[in-house]
Amino acid sequence: MPHSITLITTIAASLGLALIMGLIASRLKLPPLVGYLIAGVILGPATPGFVADIQLSSQLAEIGVILLMFGVGLHFSLDDLLAVRRIALPGAIVQIAVATALGMGVATVWGWSLGASLVFGLALSVASTVVLIQALEQRGLLQSVNGQIAVGWLIVEDLAMVLVLVLLPPLAGWLGGGAGELAAKGSDLGLLETLMIALGKISIFVALMLVVGRRVFPWLLGYVAGTGSRELFTLSVIAAAVGIAYGSAQLFGVSFALGAFFAGMVMRESHLSHRAAEESLPLRDAFSVLFFVSVGMLFDPNVLIQQPLQVLAVVAIIVVGKSLAAFLLVLAFRYPLNTALTVSASLAQIGEFSFILAGLGVSLGLLPREGMSLILAGALISISINHLVFQVVEPAQAWIRSRSKLARALERPDDPLAELPMAVESREVTGHVVLVGYGRVGRRIGEALAAHELVYVVAEQNRELVETLRERGIHAVAGDASDPAVLIQAHIARAHMLVIATPDTLRARRMIEIARMLNPRVEALVRTHSEEEAALLRKENAGTVFFGEHELALSMARHVLEKVAAR
Repeated sequence: MPHSITLITTIAASLGLALIMGLIASRLKLPPLVGYLIAGVILGPATPGFVADIQLSSQLAEIGVILLMFGVGLHFSLDDLLAVRRIALPGAIVQIAVATALGMGVATVWGWSLGASLVFGLALSVASTVVLIQALEQRGLLQSVNGQIAVGWLIVEDLAMVLVLVLLPPLAGWLGGGAGELAAKGSDLGLLETLMIALGKISIFVALMLVVGRRVFPWLLGYVAGTGSRELFTLSVIAAAVGIAYGSAQLFGVSFALGAFFAGMVMRESHLSHRAAEESLPLRDAFSVLFFVSVGMLFDPNVLIQQPLQVLAVVAIIVVGKSLAAFLLVLAFRYPLNTALTVSASLAQIGEFSFILAGLGVSLGLLPREGMSLILAGALISISINHLVFQVVEPAQAWIRSRSKLARALERPDDPLAELPMAVESREVTGHVVLVGYGRVGRRIGEALAAHELVYVVAEQNRELVETLRERGIHAVAGDASDPAVLIQAHIARAHMLVIATPDTLRARRMIEIARMLNPRVEALVRTHSEEEAALLRKENAGTVFFGEHELALSMARHVLEKVAAR
């Protein structure tokens, strides 16, 4: 019986060529995703030879985005999101405004209309969540405070873009567009009515997920797990992720990515959330590869030859302009230099929402085809060099800190949260515990210490959390504990123990080195996420190493209590 195998051909060609190009990229000391992008260019219509089905590839890429965002939600609680709202919400909005203004300014110089300039600027303002998550995971930063701020920032950007996608059709005629069926439909509703409907749908969806979903889906996961069938458990996880994402898009106008993210957040309430993340990991990795391949397919290399200056301007806005705006905004909120550099590096690229917005702009007669090509070129180049931007973070931080005047000007200027209040008595910071990080693990350790009336000082990068701790009477300082000034303010020189509850091994090694320099007798406890990192820390005699999360918190708290009580 004759049948079409276009889907199988597309998957086989995409994964096979992605593997080959990924291996070549790895040999050249480049991230494999650069190879995946090049594989997409080879399979795309702009290059000779076999051409894969772009529409099918885009749909497969959407599945990758859904699974990836679902996995992020499984590790990102509502509390984490609310904890960074004071910086993520205003920061993302101002950064979008700055990047949009830069894009509009360049497009206006090129002679584009108001509508084309606006769509172009907005497309350059929003970063790719897929690229961000992969970059943070590869560096072990996803669950760090910096990672939470970056993810929260992008969630706000995604929500803003959902509203833009809803409002653009009714505004198309006023902006100089009006071509196409979408613009005609959009003009039937008033702007205010359209905005109210969009906000209402999003609010209903979020309320349903947080009120109903947090009870129903964890129960469902536990019920399926009770059958003892591994394949049914995996099926329930994938069905929930894809089903909720699809339903949110069809019923509430929310993007697939945001729907999947909230699905993961409600699933996280289950004690089986870590197993769900592990079970979905292979599919998530495979389909995320298809996302990068699909991006490459849309790219036409001829734009690099025909419009090199325009491409350079686009890349400069994405990598330099937008990142610089984010860097200054984070510092303005008095977050550490490390946080500012990490967040700015995270945003130095564009991706999926930019393509959707550009496509809508073209269909509405607002954005010229030339604009779509430039946006795709900017996306491909910025994604390819994003790993280089991240590699610059550490040297840039070291360079700035080596110039004390510049460092003091940029980091913690006259910040009352960066040092303990004068009212703290000397006996309260002698023989105490310095607890780095007050997330899920750190909070459990702190609660155990408080229950036994043991004194501790928290060093935490989240300023809002430091304010909350001080209101509760807990000694806390804001800042990056890998900075000697932060540990000095936590009085590490007189501390009995340093407990590092954050999983960043590189920074943990630096903290221990600084702590032992200031206090050679201090005992160190370190948390890590992998056996390899744990073995490395033990080999370096970094202290007592713990591996895991939930059981780890209890073990670390028990160990701290035994050691402190034995004094």
